[in-house]
Amino acid sequence: MATAGVQLLAFALALSGVSGVLAATLLPNWKVNMDAGSNIITTIERLEGLWMDCTWYSTGMFSCTLKYSVLALPSHEQAARAAMILACILSAVGICTSTVGMECTRLGGDLETKRHACFAGGVCFLSAGTSGLIPTVWYTKEIIANFLDLTVPQSNKHEPGGAVYLGIISAVLLVISGMIFCTSCLKKNSGALLHPCKQPPVSTAQPEDSSAYSLKDYV
Repeated sequence: MATAGVQLLAFALALSGVSGVLAATLLPNWKVNMDAGSNIITTIERLEGLWMDCTWYSTGMFSCTLKYSVLALPSHEQAARAAMILACILSAVGICTSTVGMECTRLGGDLETKRHACFAGGVCFLSAGTSGLIPTVWYTKEIIANFLDLTVPQSNKHEPGGAVYLGIISAVLLVISGMIFCTSCLKKNSGALLHPCKQPPVSTAQPEDSSAYSLKDYV
């Protein structure tokens, strides 16, 4: 029963991680640049994401431009695109597989099959978390390096946006969920090895011979 509760907690963390990774992949605020200009009326906020660039004017106008050309993107943006898509796919597979392997579900058949499905779901979550954590950290490193570069004009400098932080937190949640699923399955395996099924004791008593004479007949 305790293992089922731990798996439910891990599944909730995985759902939060999957939602966060998907949102971080689609949001346009991976990089943020604020250009105040000469007065507050001309204040412009530029947002750059993996799929589109958006501009927010102080007058309330908002416009976005899609990034159609993949080859025109920097290498870290291309890698971030591929890695985040892979993280979304792996996390979705992990949700389906872990649902089959959880103790509180009636899917998957026997206990051995559910144990394998649970472990496979944990591996998917670990892989998805790693695939989402690497590009977000690399992207943040590139933003900070560009911001500290003195040769870059101030108007071209950016700061990490909310999508980067959301991606990092979601990837960490997926890693934690995957570790919980894997360890819960390993605990079950080790318990089975430490406490094997006891065989019923074999009786060494000889069966009574029905043909033997009873002594009470001679009393």
